[in-house]
Amino acid sequence: MKLCNWKNFSTDTEMYTQEAFEGLVGDCFEAMIIKESNDIPSYIWTNNYVVIVKNNSSKFSDISFEKIPRNPISI
Repeated sequence: MKLCNWKNFSTDTEMYTQEAFEGLVGDCFEAMIIKESNDIPSYIWTNNYVVIVKNNSSKFSDISFEKIPRNPISI
């Protein structure tokens, strides 16, 4: 499901609000995709990036963010 409004999500160690996420990636939130079977988004769009949310562990809820520039010329 694509959401244009932020939905808070958490891992075992961290709670992600829109303000915390924007501070972490240094850009403003635009949209996110959350799969029906998951509470954590798979992709988050910001003004300048597509952020891939990666699961780092199969036993714990631990994630990392990979920022991909939306405009390849800006690399």
